[in-house]
Amino acid sequence: MAKAQALHILVKTQAEAIALKKQLDGGARFADLARKHSLCPSGKKGGDLGEFRRGDMVPAFDKVVFGKPTLEVHGPVKTKFGWHLIKTLSRS
Repeated sequence: MAKAQALHILVKTQAEAIALKKQLDGGARFADLARKHSLCPSGKKGGDLGEFRRGDMVPAFDKVVFGKPTLEVHGPVKTKFGWHLIKTLSRS
């Protein structure tokens, strides 16, 4: 079973996610923005979700983590929880 390690930032609106993505593109640190803005409890850990298996997360999230290039910030991605910016650190 495929596994991955990823970071994410969860916010309520697409506009918030887009604004944060612009800050990241401008050189802001992912962990700093996650701690300040993420609605997910993982925000306290800089957005670190640790290691998880394919299927552990909702489909839209899995699609990015297991299908897009690693070490790039992807999103905004909409799920039932809100809007995510996702950075996959590793996959195996």
